[in-house]
Amino acid sequence: MIYVDTSVVLATLLAEDHKPSAELWRETLVASRLLTIEVWVRLHGKGLGRSHGELAGGLLGRIAMVAMDHVVLARAQEPFPVPVRTLDAIHLATACYLRDRGQSVQMATYDLRLAAAARSVGLPTVALVGG
Repeated sequence: MIYVDTSVVLATLLAEDHKPSAELWRETLVASRLLTIEVWVRLHGKGLGRSHGELAGGLLGRIAMVAMDHVVLARAQEPFPVPVRTLDAIHLATACYLRDRGQSVQMATYDLRLAAAARSVGLPTVALVGG
């Protein structure tokens, strides 16, 4: 399973130069429920909620969402081997939660800091290519 962070979804929605290949969206994808909030806040902040809403809903509907329950949030409060930002701690804690329950998880992100943090806790990262 591939854990996708906000940078991957936004790259696809906003047709950025570094958007992932179409094959990624055929994989088993998972993310924290936080992803939904981050995507909509960013779209509304750019005034794109209406124009990109249907596509956003479709992409988000393709991703299995993991609740931000007390176990995940408690792990996010603990230290990681490298410094992380607040929201990245929740994403990382969610991916670790899945892995610790026997899931094979890879991290997909364009965020170099989050990728380094994922590798620091033993989560492999996905090479994002295509467009």
